[in-house]
Amino acid sequence: MIPSKAQLDSAYSIVKPYVHRTPVLSSSLLNELTGSNLFFKCENFQKMGAFKMRGAVHAISKLNDNEKARGVVTHSSGNFAQALSLAAKSLNTKAYIVMPVNAPEVKKRAVKQYGGIITESEATIQAREAAAEEIIQETGATFIHPSNDTNVILGQGTAAIELLEEQPLLDCIMVPVGGGGLIAGTALAARYYGKNCKVIGGEPMLADDAYRSLKSGKIELNDTANTIADGLRTYLGDKNFPIIKSLVSEIIRVEEEEIRTAMRLIMERMKIIVETSSAVPFAALLKEQSNFAGKNVGIIISGGNVDLSELTF
Repeated sequence: MIPSKAQLDSAYSIVKPYVHRTPVLSSSLLNELTGSNLFFKCENFQKMGAFKMRGAVHAISKLNDNEKARGVVTHSSGNFAQALSLAAKSLNTKAYIVMPVNAPEVKKRAVKQYGGIITESEATIQAREAAAEEIIQETGATFIHPSNDTNVILGQGTAAIELLEEQPLLDCIMVPVGGGGLIAGTALAARYYGKNCKVIGGEPMLADDAYRSLKSGKIELNDTANTIADGLRTYLGDKNFPIIKSLVSEIIRVEEEEIRTAMRLIMERMKIIVETSSAVPFAALLKEQSNFAGKNVGIIISGGNVDLSELTF
């Protein structure tokens, strides 16, 4: 079932006090290079450095007082771990975060700084889920999935609402596709706030489960996902896939070198720091730029949490 405009409106009113209204930037050089009018919604300037703060705040806000008193739990090695920790701190509850033992120390430190309570597990999804289930049994905390949760999806859609408020005549919005929460939320915003505004995903060729899912009509998985866009190695779920299947126009796949090129162009021309995952939709536009010539294109920069010692170029 597709969430309603009333649900999305409610999410926006709930989320607004707890997040930054991030800037929409443009670059005359990139417009000239692509032949399009580009508008970058910069969620790399969001609290904790990524769009995921929006969904985390909304999901926690929808809990009742008893649930908030018991806390929330998730398993994540990346941005959602940080987002849920900071959102929980902002809403006066506890966040229990299961992180794999091989998660970067910089991310573990960030989770701790935001107040998250870390439990380490083996790196497999089975081990992570088992550790989260153990915490639920011990504490009664509510599990919140990073992308396959309706309240998370609605929260993520608020970034595109803000983008469309500033640029109501967008022909399309392009977003990276990982677990599917951002593209599903963006598709809802485009449907209810846009004017014939399409939503197009960008996805690494090495982790193209969403592309294949859209083609087959059922959720596909990846055997491996060795892409540099590490935030996009996850897969779709039963809450977000029906929205994606119904409302997303297409998904464009890109090669690793195309991601590097796009990331470098954004950093050099716009003077902002972006994650590899954030560069994927711009890489998709560059790959098929003739299809976007003369169009007004929104691009959601999903995050900017980069370990500067490990830049990919």
